[in-house]
Amino acid sequence: MSTPAPAHAHGPAVAWPPDRMLGNVRPAKLAMWIFLLSDWLTFAGLLLGYGILRAESTVWHHPGEPSLNIPFTAMLTLVLAVSSVTIIRAYDAASAGNRGGTSRWLLITAGLGLLFLVGQYQEWIGIWHPGLMKEGLVFGQTAYANTFYVITGFHGAHVTAGVIYLLITLYRNSRTAVSGNEVELAGLFWHFVDFVWNIVFVCVYLIP
Repeated sequence: MSTPAPAHAHGPAVAWPPDRMLGNVRPAKLAMWIFLLSDWLTFAGLLLGYGILRAESTVWHHPGEPSLNIPFTAMLTLVLAVSSVTIIRAYDAASAGNRGGTSRWLLITAGLGLLFLVGQYQEWIGIWHPGLMKEGLVFGQTAYANTFYVITGFHGAHVTAGVIYLLITLYRNSRTAVSGNEVELAGLFWHFVDFVWNIVFVCVYLIP
């Protein structure tokens, strides 16, 4: 009677065949896309609620409530746009095996994200001059104030999560070089954060 071969003696590993619909996409990348799609649905729901409340309100911007500082927020939008370029540079560096360049571009991207958060803190609360809360835009008083703080705050939470993600990737790269695939995942999330902010900026700040 022949003895069964041990479990490890089944020959060399065979590459998994490409999926008919998904090709050779990596599971981690697919999972990130699924997460971003579900996250976008949340943002879409918030913006839809914003649009409904605004359309149904006879008075949207109540007397005494401060106007939004559009030029200042436009600069913050530019900061995020630049950070989308720097995360691409980090991906290029990681793909080329340039560990130092990867760390440098990740650090710059995270720094730009932190700069955006500082700007949002200034807009809400104030650092060098009073913010919206001290000027009369109080959460809980009007639909205008509520939707503004919920939507921009939800996005700010995503920027915070993205900065943490970038710093973790930066730390891991300081220990051992991260691959381009790993930086690509962080880049997908960061590009999503930038993309959503452009929509929020147009809907909440620019549409009169």
